[in-house]
Amino acid sequence: MTSNGAGNEGAPPARNGTPGALTPVVKPLSLAKSYDVSGKNKVVTVDDVKVKLQIWDTAGQERFRSVTHAYYRDAQALLLLYDITSKVSFDSIRAWLTEIHDYAQKDVVIMLLGNKADMSSERVIRTEDGESLAREYGVPFMETSAKTGMNVELAFLAIAKELKQRAVNQLDEPRFQIHDYIESEKRRSNCCTFL
Repeated sequence: MTSNGAGNEGAPPARNGTPGALTPVVKPLSLAKSYDVSGKNKVVTVDDVKVKLQIWDTAGQERFRSVTHAYYRDAQALLLLYDITSKVSFDSIRAWLTEIHDYAQKDVVIMLLGNKADMSSERVIRTEDGESLAREYGVPFMETSAKTGMNVELAFLAIAKELKQRAVNQLDEPRFQIHDYIESEKRRSNCCTFL
């Protein structure tokens, strides 16, 4: 996965408030390091099956834009992040979605995340604005906090579950729907806003 998220905790700050994407890709780590891109692996368990996600973090910086195009081609999923405390970050989401549609596979899984939900006193982008944008592009949405961990694991689990279900590709079973999974988790925990 590649993360080029604005305001990712522990990542370099995004230039011009550009948002980010978490993109599962299979790329040699040496390529990532040559561009100073942070790469990590995350293993999540979905229905008793371990799913390995490769995460690449470019923090949405312009200097990684050409590298990011290469990642889009191989990506199976993208988590596109914006900073809820930055209008510039939110406003650039449409440009990122255009790039994703230009460079990514047709069936790439996309999820929109409003990050820094722990900073509600500094909020510039309303939750409703994120929900509306997600509806416009037909992608799931939730707010997260990299600092507190709020909904971070759920985002990874939802993506992993969708990717696993696609890999299984059992035609006689109904296809897993990422929106339905997020909604069921919302009802179960009754603590978070999802779309």
